[in-house]
Amino acid sequence: MTHPQRSLDLIALGECMVELHADGPLGDAAQLTRACGGDTLNALVSAARLGSRCGFISRVGSDPFGHGLRRAWQAEGIDVTHAPLVDGENGVYFISLHAGGEREFTYRRAGSAATHLSPADVDAAYVAASRTLLLSGITQAISGSAQAATRHAAQLARQCGTRVAFDPNHRPRLWAVRGGLDAARAALHELLPCVDLLLPSFPVDAALLDHTPSDAPGAARAFAALDVTVALKDGPHGAWLCEPGGEPLHVPAPPVPDVLDTTGAGDAWNGAFLHALTRAQPPEQAARTAHASAAHVIRHRGALPPPPAHSSPHPETA
Repeated sequence: MTHPQRSLDLIALGECMVELHADGPLGDAAQLTRACGGDTLNALVSAARLGSRCGFISRVGSDPFGHGLRRAWQAEGIDVTHAPLVDGENGVYFISLHAGGEREFTYRRAGSAATHLSPADVDAAYVAASRTLLLSGITQAISGSAQAATRHAAQLARQCGTRVAFDPNHRPRLWAVRGGLDAARAALHELLPCVDLLLPSFPVDAALLDHTPSDAPGAARAFAALDVTVALKDGPHGAWLCEPGGEPLHVPAPPVPDVLDTTGAGDAWNGAFLHALTRAQPPEQAARTAHASAAHVIRHRGALPPPPAHSSPHPETA
């Protein structure tokens, strides 16, 4: 099969919601700050700020937030030609901040425009025009049609030689209405034949394994035993890189003393890691690049912090 020139470095499929966050416990907040966030979109912003050419596949509700969401993504240099405005509403989530940067989320997303994502929203030529496709277990979890869209996108990418990266991003509350842990495990395994790079987090995603490991290197090894290359995020402890049949390589993360909010740190890590791999950085060096991006995120409120001072100018997108 003949493929078009790879005009994009990274595209992602998923939902971005309106974010309303407080500077403390949500119930005590006198005011909320509006922003936006969604796991795969957060990763795209991270990569775009480093210079990657990025695009988003989604459905955006035509409520009062819709135009602003798309403008915000475009301002980050992200192509939104495959994230059209459609009838419907956008999901909203609230972040309640607690001590040490830990946060609690409250969601209002049922029936949002993005939950109606389907295979028809995934254009084969757009997938073939990108070097990497990022997918997420959250997109699988929000609806049956979005899960089908995720599977279809992965299959298209495999057919055209686009690298598939997948973050299981296990959210038990989302999967509770779709069959629970068994359904989440089945969703992971249906995608694995098309996945080139798995991007789980410890400990949350270890629940998807048949036997839950007691530590992060054990989880990295167990995921790699599924015959996939693994870059496992281990919070402040760094990351573990593992090839099938190999032993995990630990890439420690420098300490961050001024943590304000850990929202979106793993997503930023994913985006920076994929950006670095696209720029031919070795995986260990790419992980260090990713650590730096995640460290920037956790020093700020919300999923999308202000751009770092050293951000690259936004590239042209297709």
